[in-house]
Amino acid sequence: MAKLSKILIFPIKSLDPISLNEIEISDGGSLKGDREFAIFDKSGKYINAKRYPKIHLIRAKYELGDRLVHLQIQEQQEVFTFHLDRDRMALTAWLSKFFDQPIELRQNVSNGFPDDPEAWGATVIAEATLATAHSWYASPQISLEQIRDRFRTNLEISDTEPFWEDHLFAKAGETIPFKIGDVQFLGTNPCQRCPVPTRDTFTGEVYPEFQKIFTQNREATLPLGIERSRFNHFYRLALNTRIPFTEANKVLKINDIAL
Repeated sequence: MAKLSKILIFPIKSLDPISLNEIEISDGGSLKGDREFAIFDKSGKYINAKRYPKIHLIRAKYELGDRLVHLQIQEQQEVFTFHLDRDRMALTAWLSKFFDQPIELRQNVSNGFPDDPEAWGATVIAEATLATAHSWYASPQISLEQIRDRFRTNLEISDTEPFWEDHLFAKAGETIPFKIGDVQFLGTNPCQRCPVPTRDTFTGEVYPEFQKIFTQNREATLPLGIERSRFNHFYRLALNTRIPFTEANKVLKINDIAL
């Protein structure tokens, strides 16, 4: 039976995730703490991996119970520790120095800063989907963990066939309900991808023809019986969702059954 096998949240949007055993649903219908913070430039645009590949050089680790983030520039020894609430000015100054421009660190505790504002819930993918995508790249440069890191999905589901999640969206404007544990989700659409998965998550180096290899294999392995109208192109992977506000304060846990 399909079950929840991994929970990943990204406390600071575009930086490293943290793996959790359980997660509460926020009052805004997201995973509590996921993309709670986001970095903006002086024009009000996201500083993220799409626009600033340099961000791949930042390593982030969290102690969420103590509200701490530990930042390190790759291949440098020094680790900088900040309290996410009390040290906001110092954290902003560190990031401004790294990006060589003044930045603003914004916070949204209700539903964070989702990539798709119309699908503010968690992103969902089957473990078997990630394994299949990994099989498309015959290179030691791309491990299964690299595929996971490149596609940055919140919830992984085990004990399913590949592309299990592709059956959980319908025509544009429609949703498909499903549950993980006690939490109700609405499947909305297959997640459109950007240049980020083409790059090594530690160096930012682009893998040759990553997107071409992906789209050719994605089209060839598209499951039967899904809503093909949602694929105006095949550079899509994982399921975008909404979580109804009625689900606030419920808790997802590893091994919860997905129905």
